[in-house]
Amino acid sequence: MQYTSLEAFYKEAAIFTGKEIETLLPPGINKEIGHFNVFDISETIRAVKEKNEMPYNRRAYYKISLIRGKNRAEYADKVIEVKSNALLFATPNVPYHWVPLDEDQNGSFCVFTDAFLTQSKSGIDLEKLPIFQPGSLPVFEISDEQAEAIAPIFSKMKTEIASDYEFKYDLLRTYLLELIHYGQKLRPAHQVSNNQNAAKRIISLFIELLERQFPIESPQQRLQLRSAKDYADRLAIHVNHLNKVLKESLGSTTTDIIKKRIIQESKILLKQTDWTVSEIAFSLGFEEVAHFSNFFKKQTQLSPLNFRT
Repeated sequence: MQYTSLEAFYKEAAIFTGKEIETLLPPGINKEIGHFNVFDISETIRAVKEKNEMPYNRRAYYKISLIRGKNRAEYADKVIEVKSNALLFATPNVPYHWVPLDEDQNGSFCVFTDAFLTQSKSGIDLEKLPIFQPGSLPVFEISDEQAEAIAPIFSKMKTEIASDYEFKYDLLRTYLLELIHYGQKLRPAHQVSNNQNAAKRIISLFIELLERQFPIESPQQRLQLRSAKDYADRLAIHVNHLNKVLKESLGSTTTDIIKKRIIQESKILLKQTDWTVSEIAFSLGFEEVAHFSNFFKKQTQLSPLNFRT
């Protein structure tokens, strides 16, 4: 799984559209807090055909796509097949894999950051919306009639983003909220039975999420995912299922694997930096240095200071 920042997204977009990055950026977007843009899927179809997948994995931004064509969405332990039209809501918190299953692929998608939408007068919090919460399945199979109703929203976005209207980004936030509320009214697409690769995907994505947090490079950098539930939420699966898969495949529970990785990083920081034990404890997500010391001693039979010396 790759991690795609907005900068990386535009570098790829420039390649598959054959355009300069500057021409892809919306006019005046640098004056805004946050980011928004909208694209035709037909512009990405070359990359889709070459890679047999949408050219993005886990993203540093949100994405809403109206995709017309037969497709399959693969999450950690779930596979969803769509026969014709789909409305997909992607969040930075949940990685997924989108695979087109036929040559006839078209539609539109928009990308945006949470900072862009928080400028809305509604003061909306994306992470509190059911459609973007970990554990949900934000892929909706829709009818041709529904697709025809949604398509004009994207058309208005494309028209407005190219305009010189002074308040166009306020209007674009309204269109964006319209898409979000439309999606929240829909029922999830049918979930296909888990295939034999589900366990491998769960393990791969879990390890990816775990390792992405390391190395800790400054005392200000802090571990964000520390518990089994933190990882299960990001993978949109139940924590018991995550534990079961890891225990059966790797012989260790989620908590044990996390502990071992934190201890490994602790040892590196104690030996290779001059940070105080308090700074190391904070960077590894411990609220109190005593909690870190007790944790370290329980795992290694040495105090952090004794290990360092």
